[in-house]
Amino acid sequence: MTQIGEVALWVAFILALWGAVLGFAGGHRGRGDWVLSAERSVYAVFGLVAVSSAAIIAAFVGNQYGYKYVAGYSNRELSLFYKITGLWAGQTGSLVFWALLLAMFSSIAVFQNRRRNREFMPYVSGTLLVVLSFFLGVVLFASNPFQLMDFTPADGRGLNPQLQNYWMTIHPPTLYLGFTAFTVPFAFAVSALLSGRLDTRWITTTRRWTLLAWFFLTNGIIFGMMWAYVELGWGGYWFWDPVENASLLPWLTGTAFLHSVMIQEKRGMLKMWNVLLIVSTFLLSVFATFLTRSGLIESVHSFAQNLTISWIFLGFLSFLIVTSAALVWWRRDAFAPENRLESVLSREAAFLLNNLVFVAAMFTVMWGTMFPLISEGFTGQKISVGPPFFNRVNIPLGLFLLGLLGVGPVIAWRKATGRNLVRNFSTPVGAALVVGAVLWVTGVRNTYALLTFVLGSFTMTTIVVEFWKGTRARARIEGEGAVKAFVHLMQRNRRRYGGYVVHAGFVVMFMGFAGSAYDVEKQVALRPGESLSIASPFGHTYLLTYQAMSAYPATNMTKVIASVDVAKDGRPAGVLTAEKRSYRQREEVASEVGIRRAWNEDLYLILAGIDDANGVINGTNPRPIATFRVLVQPLVPWIWIGGLIMAIGTLVALWPGAEPARPVVARPKVVRVGRMADADAESELVEA
Repeated sequence: MTQIGEVALWVAFILALWGAVLGFAGGHRGRGDWVLSAERSVYAVFGLVAVSSAAIIAAFVGNQYGYKYVAGYSNRELSLFYKITGLWAGQTGSLVFWALLLAMFSSIAVFQNRRRNREFMPYVSGTLLVVLSFFLGVVLFASNPFQLMDFTPADGRGLNPQLQNYWMTIHPPTLYLGFTAFTVPFAFAVSALLSGRLDTRWITTTRRWTLLAWFFLTNGIIFGMMWAYVELGWGGYWFWDPVENASLLPWLTGTAFLHSVMIQEKRGMLKMWNVLLIVSTFLLSVFATFLTRSGLIESVHSFAQNLTISWIFLGFLSFLIVTSAALVWWRRDAFAPENRLESVLSREAAFLLNNLVFVAAMFTVMWGTMFPLISEGFTGQKISVGPPFFNRVNIPLGLFLLGLLGVGPVIAWRKATGRNLVRNFSTPVGAALVVGAVLWVTGVRNTYALLTFVLGSFTMTTIVVEFWKGTRARARIEGEGAVKAFVHLMQRNRRRYGGYVVHAGFVVMFMGFAGSAYDVEKQVALRPGESLSIASPFGHTYLLTYQAMSAYPATNMTKVIASVDVAKDGRPAGVLTAEKRSYRQREEVASEVGIRRAWNEDLYLILAGIDDANGVINGTNPRPIATFRVLVQPLVPWIWIGGLIMAIGTLVALWPGAEPARPVVARPKVVRVGRMADADAESELVEA
């Protein structure tokens, strides 16, 4: 099976190169038969890479430790689940998995457009196959998963303990789904540049692809935060680690693109900007893959093994940058805007400002991530850039974006009148001021936290008001009940109202982030029977009593578990357990935390140290002194709730729209929906 898998990789690489040449040549010469051959090559490459991936999984499941990749990431005691996920556990397999997902999305894109957008497809197929050729070439020539060892060991080294976690098994694949899905809109942008068709058609064609890629990338980032929170045992969810930052970079530009394309669709502006954004998003996706595998950075979840790959990726990135820049320069005359920005008080201006903030955040994160390497290259000293730098710059930018979320979707196009501003923003501003006053009176003094809640209240109120206005208008027009009118409103304009739901989730997440300003932490050494108390910012008091410690062997590891009784305000609140796990093959120790979750806060328990771990394991000291680190983290659950809301909103926007509703002009009754001061004010009636 493995021999078949390696042959399949070679054939896939040759077919990808052949198809890329035929795609571009067929588009240039108008040869439909060549283009058809290129498209069939896409399908064939997908099938061949799928066979190769299955062969790698079979090698893991079959304990074939003669292969270097299998021996490095598996052992006999590893569970079947983690053996299957070994496909993307390391650098070599993850590159094959990247190619597999890209080939799958490429096949879907080609199949979707087999009878439409034919003028784009030659160059789309060619571009997709060029990217596939690169990744397959890297696998074959620099990181072959079927490389044999000089001898066959009796057992493998095993999987990194930090990767033996549910969230880590779905975090990388979800990120890869986002990275690879962004290749499709990039390919259409390249095709639009080559063919000269730079109107909105390539944007509307790839709208759902962009949303799908953003959906996967967003969820992948959140899954990574969950993994860091429950697995690394440090009490946080984001540390501005280089690999974390790498996934954030394309998310920032991709989010900017999703907003800016609306300006081109509505007003015919920002044509070059949109091409540059989607090209940058794809380049940053490749850059993120490079950064994770280059070996140039230190990270808790870097896959780096082979520094040669870093130079190959840098060469490919350079080729993409130069080629994309040349294409944009070549077509620069085709980017003339159809309209101009008429006022800073307009939706166009708000979206443009939104874009600039996202791009500024991207450059900030990139600079902070790469600065240690730059400083080492010029001075010989690696100057570390930690969370304080990123927080100092990005928290203000994030707060600015939080406020813009409440302005951009409701302010008028072209130019907002005074009446439009009063009608749309008086209620949100009033709600924000009330929330700010209440929080100030109740003792909230942290500047960033207070601003987050005030701006979040402003934005959330605008969202609620928009839903209320649309639902009310539809209920009056159609004579429907509130619930039915709300559902039909969502069905009629899924993109707009799905976006509002995403914004609501973003607000909830930011409020969860703000809770970190009031984290409470204690670290203390206890003997069995001793207790510690810790107060919650919400007025509760937790009493934790260390009861006992036990050890027992488990598959692939030995567990040492501390049991702690929890009481909340004097009432029993369950038992928390915190663990130290000793993995036999790798001789590494990992922590497993205990978390008591509530709707408004987490009680977080870390077993920081044991005075005699060997005595516990050997049974000679069943009552050791244990050092516990205890945190009360307010509003952390809101982060995960906000992420779920964002996912739901994206799915609403992605869902195929209903058939166009019948016109309502023939209805006999006349409905008044307030005074229409300008054209934008009629939107609630029109959308309903």
